[in-house]
Amino acid sequence: MGYKIKCDRGVGGILTRILIACFLVSVYFYFSASSDSFIARRKPGKENTKNKNSKTPPILSCDLKDIRSEVCEINSNVRIHSSSSSIFFSYNQPMDLETNKTWRVQPYTRKFDDLVMKSVRPVTIRPFYAYTEAPKCDLNHNITAVVFSSSSYLGNFYHDFSDVLLPLFITARQFEGEVQFLIADMQLWWVEKYKKILNQLSNYEIIDSSKEKQVHCYPSAIVGLYSHGELTVDPSRTPNSYSMLDFARLIRKAYFLDRDFAKNLAAGGKTKPRLLIIARNQTRKIVNVGEVVAMGDELGFEVVVSDPASHTTVDGIARLVNSIDVMIGVHGAGLTNQIFLPTNAVLIQIVPFGNLEKFAEYDYGFAAKNMMLQYLQYSISEEESTLIDIYPRDHAVFRDPKSIHRQGWAKIDEIYLRQQSVKLNLPRFRPVLKRALELLT
Repeated sequence: MGYKIKCDRGVGGILTRILIACFLVSVYFYFSASSDSFIARRKPGKENTKNKNSKTPPILSCDLKDIRSEVCEINSNVRIHSSSSSIFFSYNQPMDLETNKTWRVQPYTRKFDDLVMKSVRPVTIRPFYAYTEAPKCDLNHNITAVVFSSSSYLGNFYHDFSDVLLPLFITARQFEGEVQFLIADMQLWWVEKYKKILNQLSNYEIIDSSKEKQVHCYPSAIVGLYSHGELTVDPSRTPNSYSMLDFARLIRKAYFLDRDFAKNLAAGGKTKPRLLIIARNQTRKIVNVGEVVAMGDELGFEVVVSDPASHTTVDGIARLVNSIDVMIGVHGAGLTNQIFLPTNAVLIQIVPFGNLEKFAEYDYGFAAKNMMLQYLQYSISEEESTLIDIYPRDHAVFRDPKSIHRQGWAKIDEIYLRQQSVKLNLPRFRPVLKRALELLT
């Protein structure tokens, strides 16, 4: 036995059905255009299209003027057609927008690097209205999408973290896994390499947006990644005051790292503090590394020399570095491994000759301090630089490094980074190692 609705075929019944149908259509378009599933927690940028007379978050909020990255947040029936690099969002107030208005975002975090950005495919964002066509949804999701590029410096350990993984943490950590990543220029080996970190940030499969043919629909999306600087998280600019220390904790959880704190020498114990010397195979090597090892052993360290690049997986280097109390390295990508150090460990950055102190501290020193590491910076002298075997002592390379800097980054890189290695003056460097021991007490 069921229920049947008796249809009145008179004029009044027809008008009633028309009114009901109009009401239902209006309700559908209202809710499809004003999803509440994602609450914007950042101040909107210049482009800010609001849903009038509503306290819901902006339908579209774009920050396209930041020096490092372009980001748009969308909160209304998002349809992503990845293969065409197009994103559509519903908007039910066409008078507020130009009908043909579009936004173009290059979703990579080195906006200032013109050479790199040339290879980053832009994503086009455009509104659609109740009366315009938009691609039909093939798959519907009830989570937020984050669209970004893993682009140009793919595989460089420093850039993998500074340009992609840390910005991804800043952007996506707030969702506690309820977010899906759509990556342009995706390489499976890269995803496999960092899958343990990616799995901490998202509970869902990653979509290769360059190859995806289906239209994926979401209640909200973030296009691009927020970036605060080189290997940096600014807690004042993150949704829940996340910091570099929070990122370090996430890393330890991802790789099952046991040590939260470095050795405290004041607590005693028979084990020696462990000292890791980051080895480099080409430029910026410590050419007298054997002598440095001997001095470290004499001072009471258990010394390990390792080239992080020689490890076939991130797991291996992560476990090694987490077992370390003091890490030494010449300025370079190997120092990125500080993210695996336990809290209160000591990082010693050796700065090559050439007036590079500010670069060095900006790239690695600030990150170390923000992760609650002890940080020491040692600038080598002319005599400790192998550049003395290449250039005469009265050359501008020694006499006037600022003149080299004025020629641009390419020249700085060529001379002070690619041509230079280090021969440490042991009596001069010894107090730095002794200070590291003091910081462990």
